[in-house]
Amino acid sequence: MTAAARREAVLDTACGVFARSSYRGTTTKAIAAQAGITEPILYRHFPSKRDLYLACLDAAWARVRGLWDKAVDAEPDPAAWVQAIGLAYLSTKDKRARLVDLWIQALSEASDDPEIRRYLRRQIREVHEYVESLIKRSQEAGGIIRDRDPSAEAWVFMSIGLLGTIDRRLSMLDGELGRIVAARRLWMTGRPA
Repeated sequence: MTAAARREAVLDTACGVFARSSYRGTTTKAIAAQAGITEPILYRHFPSKRDLYLACLDAAWARVRGLWDKAVDAEPDPAAWVQAIGLAYLSTKDKRARLVDLWIQALSEASDDPEIRRYLRRQIREVHEYVESLIKRSQEAGGIIRDRDPSAEAWVFMSIGLLGTIDRRLSMLDGELGRIVAARRLWMTGRPA
């Protein structure tokens, strides 16, 4: 296996282990064992557990971005683009695209690490910029009402994503998420779902 392929295999394994366990509860020894390598080999590719975790955050965002790009490309109606990316995220079977799960983990377990905090802030802003840009494109194409604030609406979209993640873990909304999403779509587009 080439060094690049081994790095990707280690990263893929680590993202799965972090997603199933937790940042603090995961050891590099466990990741190395599951990847079928030794810890020294793991450390050749990732200098620390933190670096490996940050690489998992990047990998998850890359998967989500790819998923969203496909969803937008497949949706001809610009009024449905925001809904399309939300549905794509919520319906994906790709456990390694569960970016919000890693964010929640980082907030609850790694918030005392200033580097992870900085990284998380930067990545959340990057996701916001993606959604804000999509909303602006939709407004230009006549899909979203022009007087809606793209920045504020991007934050609301992300908040609904967090709420969906909480609901997936706690099953507390009893089907309300669909009603919330439909109300947001009506607000943004002037069209019922």
